[in-house]
Amino acid sequence: MRINRFLASTGLGSRRACEELVRSGRVLINNAVVTDLATQVGPEDIVRVGRKIVRAQTPVYLLLNKPAGYVCTREDELGRKTIFDLVPAQRGRLFHVGRLDKESSGLILLTNDGDFAEKLAHPSHQIDKEYEVVIDKPFDPEQIPRLLRGLTLETGRARMEAMHVLAPTKLSIILRQGLKRQIREMLWRVGYRVEKLVRVRIGPLTDPRLKPGYWRPLDREEVASLRKAAERKPPARRTKQDEKD
Repeated sequence: MRINRFLASTGLGSRRACEELVRSGRVLINNAVVTDLATQVGPEDIVRVGRKIVRAQTPVYLLLNKPAGYVCTREDELGRKTIFDLVPAQRGRLFHVGRLDKESSGLILLTNDGDFAEKLAHPSHQIDKEYEVVIDKPFDPEQIPRLLRGLTLETGRARMEAMHVLAPTKLSIILRQGLKRQIREMLWRVGYRVEKLVRVRIGPLTDPRLKPGYWRPLDREEVASLRKAAERKPPARRTKQDEKD
């Protein structure tokens, strides 16, 4: 197994992040520093990062229904509750795939598979994420084309992939981007305040029976379906040139 793949399997991060560890000279195999990314790791080799011995882990894939009021970070300097408070420590060191802001709730993936996390989160793979959103007043459907074309936010050019009105103040929104507070900021720009935001689907994965604050392991078919969704390139959208806001 190549060294970057081995390090990713230990839960240190994606292969790309692990490559940086190797290049920096922090990785040792059998007490010898290695910087060649083509280096192979065998079952009898002892691998250290700094002074710590690292070992390959059994892959873990969890689906968590994040409640509002929790932040997506491992440790919070303000002492707020984090999503990792909801998962037993015995599950090991996990990464969250993407994030939801503190006020939002819904589905989020946790894993120790750095490659899997990077592939799902990277914008180039454009995994659909579906949200149900409650706003402060009835929505004007004439705003939909503008939101699909996109708006320029401080974090970049943002657009919605699809949007449907479920009730006067309830919307279904699909994103393939993951800009910070994207839905809240976009709706604010056209005159609406988000009162509730719930992620109900990630790619092919949904689970309406999973209660807020609870988690469950993914089965093999679900992991395979997510990998397949990440590998499938969506058709390019054919739109007119974006207009200035």
